[in-house]
Amino acid sequence: MTASNIPQLVAHRGFMQHYPENSWSALEAALQAGACWLEFDVQMCADGRFILLHDADFMRTAGNPQSVFDADLNTLQSISVHEPERLGEQFAPQPAPALDRVLQRLARYPEARAMVEIKDESLDQWKLPTVMDGLLKILAPFRDQCILIAYSDAAIEYTQQHSDLDTGWVLRHYDQSHHERATALAPQFLICNERKIPDGEHPWPGDWQWMLYDICDPQRALHWAQRGVALIETGDIGAMLQHPQLATRACRHDL
Repeated sequence: MTASNIPQLVAHRGFMQHYPENSWSALEAALQAGACWLEFDVQMCADGRFILLHDADFMRTAGNPQSVFDADLNTLQSISVHEPERLGEQFAPQPAPALDRVLQRLARYPEARAMVEIKDESLDQWKLPTVMDGLLKILAPFRDQCILIAYSDAAIEYTQQHSDLDTGWVLRHYDQSHHERATALAPQFLICNERKIPDGEHPWPGDWQWMLYDICDPQRALHWAQRGVALIETGDIGAMLQHPQLATRACRHDL
């Protein structure tokens, strides 16, 4: 098997199998495990700043119904997102990190790249230009390390028109209309749940790179790499990088 048939692994919300998702603890643990790529989610707070959070509230990760849209970043960071229902109290307290702070820390790992996903809830709440103008301003100094990804094709198009960031479109469906839209958008990355691609089919060819999620089986990762998939997103980056072939694509970050 050649290096081109061994995918790069992307740490889904960091090392989320064993750490609170989208926390700096999870991101740092993924880097220490050898991740070259990270993926994390961002929402826009009431003060226009950005916080790493998948949902529009803190119920799932903190047991707190607080909406991310009803308070400023400093207030929201008083909530501990240590996922008590899933992980108990071992990571408490764990504030949801601010995007600007995460990017500053990520710059200490120059080999690392990050897929930064802007969530639809923020785009709907604050309207796309407001969100994207603020987000692109923050990401601009880190353009060499960051890729803007979204389910919203409008957010991808806006990014292409207003910045030189690479983009990745997350597909809601794997069908003809999405194929046509992908061809028109021409993002650098196409991203899809592996279960949406019909059995035995190779992902659409194009100038993009594919990333499939969420895969925690090394053999599935290698299976998709044989079909032209460059990136595999996984919630268990540590276990996946124990596989001898996948480990050859790890980054050690001079740790």
